[in-house]
Amino acid sequence: MTTEREDTQDAQGTQDLINALRAADAVQFGEFELAHGGTSEYYVDKYRFETDPDCLSAVADAFADRITPDDKLAGVALGAVPLAAATSVAASVPYVIARKQRKEYGTANLIEGELDEGEEVVVLEDIVTTGTSLVDAIEALRDAGATVDRALVVVDREEGGRETVEDANVEMESLVTASELLADQPDDA
Repeated sequence: MTTEREDTQDAQGTQDLINALRAADAVQFGEFELAHGGTSEYYVDKYRFETDPDCLSAVADAFADRITPDDKLAGVALGAVPLAAATSVAASVPYVIARKQRKEYGTANLIEGELDEGEEVVVLEDIVTTGTSLVDAIEALRDAGATVDRALVVVDREEGGRETVEDANVEMESLVTASELLADQPDDA
């Protein structure tokens, strides 16, 4: 059970992150096509917030607060790799990279980095819409021998992704939801 003070701190942390995303110009309005083929009136540009050092640091710190020293991280390629690297440094924990497909040269690994059989991994992702790419990474990690029970995401667009991830028996926690991110935006944003 959380206290009122903890709830206030969580709300302030969420607002601080929203402010950082906006300051990085990561929240844009217009007509956008999304990766899954749908369209949206807003877009969260992961490259804006992942290449802005202040915003990336805020995200990494927020993720680091939610993991333990025993956790290993996994970043979903390509978007979550900077998140995993920054969080790894912030929390002093190792990470691996989960590729969407095998590269056709070198080691042809789906998982890059050292991963031991049975190792507990927390998967990091930038933005979740349908949850499909996150579940694909979770399955690749499990196939490689990892135990995956948790995923941390920066933004949950609240379009069914949480349910898809939870159907894979993974608890998903988002730093910010679309509702929170868009709560005080004017109707004509």
